[in-house]
Amino acid sequence: MLIRKLRIDKGWSQETLAEVSGLSVRTIQRLERGDKASLETLTALAAVFEVDVPTLSTEAPMYTPNELSKEERRAIRYVRDLKAFYSHAATYAVVIFGLFVINLFTGITTPWFIWPMLGWGVGVAAHGLSVFEVMSLFSPDWEKREIEKRLERTRRD
Repeated sequence: MLIRKLRIDKGWSQETLAEVSGLSVRTIQRLERGDKASLETLTALAAVFEVDVPTLSTEAPMYTPNELSKEERRAIRYVRDLKAFYSHAATYAVVIFGLFVINLFTGITTPWFIWPMLGWGVGVAAHGLSVFEVMSLFSPDWEKREIEKRLERTRRD
């Protein structure tokens, strides 16, 4: 995570870091996933980031919750929600395409794949509307109000 944090702080892509360090993109990806680095790799990265090798060999979190502002926490949450939506949409597309192919090659003339496509499609659409805040039934303000209600009930009891 430290390598990723240093790379992002410099505004570099993985490809740029690979180019300036003389390492492969695959090596950079492996390291950012948490794999161990050789001394040679650490030396190359330390030179690029202008830090010493021991600094890179100790694992540090990319961020700690205490040092994040409210806006940063909100941005992190949004990106996680966005990632979940894209994953959901991609899974939907692959599965529905698979069902279409099965329907096509089984010789059944009724397009039965439409029913799961419509049902699940409503869920994907609702997920998208929520993530992109077009329609937000459960906004952060709603969450805050509900938490306050729950705490008030607990205090009364």
